[in-house]
Amino acid sequence: MQNPTEHAWRHGFTRRRVLAGAGKVGVAALGSQLVTTRYAFAAAPRSAVPKAVTLNTLVVVFLRGGMDGLSALVPAFEPDLYTARPHTAVPASLLLPADRGFGLHPALAPLLPHWRSGRMAAVHAVGSPDLSRSHFQAQECIERGGTGMVSGWLDRLLGALGPGTTFRGVAAGAGLPASLYGTADALAMTGLDGFLLNEAARTRERAMTALRCLYTGVDHPRADAALRTLDALGAAGRLGAAAPKSAVSYPAGEFGRSMKDVARLIRADAGLRVATVDVGGWDMHTSLGRADSGQMATHLADLAGTLSAFCTDLGPALDGVTLVVMTEFGRRVAENGNGGADHGHGGAMFLLGGGLAGGRVHGRWPGLAPADLDHGDVAGVNDYRDVLAELIRVRLGVGDTSA
Repeated sequence: MQNPTEHAWRHGFTRRRVLAGAGKVGVAALGSQLVTTRYAFAAAPRSAVPKAVTLNTLVVVFLRGGMDGLSALVPAFEPDLYTARPHTAVPASLLLPADRGFGLHPALAPLLPHWRSGRMAAVHAVGSPDLSRSHFQAQECIERGGTGMVSGWLDRLLGALGPGTTFRGVAAGAGLPASLYGTADALAMTGLDGFLLNEAARTRERAMTALRCLYTGVDHPRADAALRTLDALGAAGRLGAAAPKSAVSYPAGEFGRSMKDVARLIRADAGLRVATVDVGGWDMHTSLGRADSGQMATHLADLAGTLSAFCTDLGPALDGVTLVVMTEFGRRVAENGNGGADHGHGGAMFLLGGGLAGGRVHGRWPGLAPADLDHGDVAGVNDYRDVLAELIRVRLGVGDTSA
């Protein structure tokens, strides 16, 4: 006889909306208009995509290495999880209540107020038919919005949003991710205060003036890039001097510093529309840990503490922000002999900010019974592009805005 709760899982939760007021569009069963928008957005020329009608900001936090969604957002109702992970599954009694029988890892406690207030939501069993279990291939696929794409999905989004300020697209941290590869201008900086010409302070202005004279009037792509860089350096200097610094304490480390800079740009009304921040260290083949120790607890505590500080720092401005926490894939259901979990498929996404149908776990759940798995992994039944397309359409006004 089929368990009534299991029956509800399979058939009753496939049309929940990630965004409040998003009409009939759901994550796991999207209408044809939004599915069309997804593919058109991935490949259409910029002129084919309407300009944004809102001024919201999208912040993408990418967890490099394949974050284990089964530890962060635990399906406590699944006995097969505890059978497959006798040493690493978080006990149901220690989980923070989430929704639909899921529980949050206790290290995510700093984010619980935002979950309860409706400013945080999640989608589980996220994947794509195109994804592999290779870090490189999976990250390339996700950051470009599909296989065969030359530019990144955030680059195309910036193109659709149209021109803006120097700080409309920013990669905070080390390097420019593939999601921002392309023709739209975006800044990669390791810190707002440190984004300046590598020249002694007493001669910096004269050096910038000399460089500007050197490249002005030169018909060459490098000259154009040099002038845009000088413009960005000048704008960063003016903003750094004028923008008030935050009194909020962030966790130490690069992630905390990067998120603090993103919040500073938003609070300063610098025209930021898209920001990305990378967080490494999620490839946990060993020492995954359980509830209060191990790599997962440590990393999730830093993630939650930093995101909580970010929300506090923004205050009411958080209503104009949509923050997406995503990764390239999840981990295998069964733990390995080293107390970790190997590369899998379906993972978890977290969302923070305004306009969400928060306090909920969205999307279809495929189950963890052996017959429900994808070669031993959580099946990726909720396409990550469907989630992103809904956020872009409703919160940034790009794509089909009809309900």
